Amino acid sequence: MAWVAAGLVGSAATAAAQGNATVDTAAAARSRLWVRPVASLVVPGSGQLMAGQDRGLAYLGIEAYLIVTIIHTNQIATSERDRYRQLAFDVARRSFSPAQQDTAWEYYETMEKYLTSGAFNLSSGPALVPETNPTTYNGSVWLLARETYWADPNTPPPPTSLEYQEALAFYRAHAVGPGYLWSWTNASAQLGEYRTAIKQSDDAYRTVQGQVGLLLANHLVSAVDALISSQLSTRLRRPAEIRTAILGWHRAGVAVTLGF
Repeated sequence: MAWVAAGLVGSAATAAAQGNATVDTAAAARSRLWVRPVASLVVPGSGQLMAGQDRGLAYLGIEAYLIVTIIHTNQIATSERDRYRQLAFDVARRSFSPAQQDTAWEYYETMEKYLTSGAFNLSSGPALVPETNPTTYNGSVWLLARETYWADPNTPPPPTSLEYQEALAFYRAHAVGPGYLWSWTNASAQLGEYRTAIKQSDDAYRTVQGQVGLLLANHLVSAVDALISSQLSTRLRRPAEIRTAILGWHRAGVAVTLGF
């Protein structure tokens, strides 16, 4: 009887050990299953190359091409940005302020729409008298302030009234101050060059954004490719892969292929 009991205990211990070994093996297999996808997510194509799949070179090639293209396009965008900012200062701003001060993009965008900024203050005294010429930028801001806060934009309320003070506060907040006045008068050729530089810079920055999106997509597709091929190859015991085709900056085709 003791011998039988010992045998049963030994069999149970063996079964438990085998069960633990099976669990450990399954856990290790699941862990290995994610090695290639994670590698491809970090460096596109690396998961495929780890499995001996030559298409990993395609992912690496796309990655290298996009990185080089992004760097080059960003250099163009930066160069054109520097060019239009320098043009703005040399031609339109220098006579108003000897110090070059850069500011938000919206300021430079406004400079291409209005020939002149107009004066900020028409008074030489302490009181603020806004620009009244509506064809200038500051004049258009003062017109908008009057239309917003006055009952009649052409009939000013008393300067001490709430309506007048609110319009004045709006003007102070949105008009271009003394350090940022400009004029493209008698400089139509330079203004045209300025507008071209702004467009080329803006177009280049938008292209960079699209290229960065493709770069991220290359990481993701490579990772999904590695995940699907490793899972299907393990479960179905036959090779599997994702085939991708770049059809342009905004289009791509994806297909799953199973080997037989």
